[in-house]
Amino acid sequence: MPTIHAQPYDYAFDKTRLALVIIDMQRDFVEPGGFGAALGNNVGLLTPIVPTVARLLGRFRELGLTVIHTKECHKPDLSDCPDAKLARGRGKLKIGDLGPMGRILISGEPGNDFVPLLKPKAGELVISKPGKGAFYATNLDAELKKRGLTHLLFTGVTTEVCVQTSMREANDRGYECLMVEDGTESYFPEFKKATLDMVRAQGGIVGWTAATDQVLSGLN
Repeated sequence: MPTIHAQPYDYAFDKTRLALVIIDMQRDFVEPGGFGAALGNNVGLLTPIVPTVARLLGRFRELGLTVIHTKECHKPDLSDCPDAKLARGRGKLKIGDLGPMGRILISGEPGNDFVPLLKPKAGELVISKPGKGAFYATNLDAELKKRGLTHLLFTGVTTEVCVQTSMREANDRGYECLMVEDGTESYFPEFKKATLDMVRAQGGIVGWTAATDQVLSGLN
């Protein structure tokens, strides 16, 4: 069985049961004029991971392995967005408001689309999620089970919010999870470091972490 040199110890996997999960690499979070910027964040801190995730994505496609994309979004009438979530952040723009890339975090708007280098291809699973976690109010768990997938490599943004939430949800459901260290990023570098430390603490209580080069080496 192939392995990835990881922390806190090597991550063994079966390629037929492995998936790359790309969390929320959408314009609303990564580009100026979106929700991330409206909350006062420096979105430039996230952009360096785009080519890194693209490397992983390209290799998974070459090998014919499963790729899953998620995006956080809501219905135009906001019926799936709780009032408590609407009130959070207190930024210049709230969810549903009209911004430079259309209505913020609304399905179908330009800002809710994926960044160009990471757009899904036909046949790749796309999960639209109304919450932070990829399993809440989605069919992700059913789709993973249908495909016989048991091992998930997590990338995307932001490390401590949607990526970590999704990884913890997966861990609770019995999936073996690895977070790609340089394939995820935060508006707050210290939050990313803390998340990586938490994931691999106590013998990998939530999962493993490894760098992209280590992942690619394991795939090869």
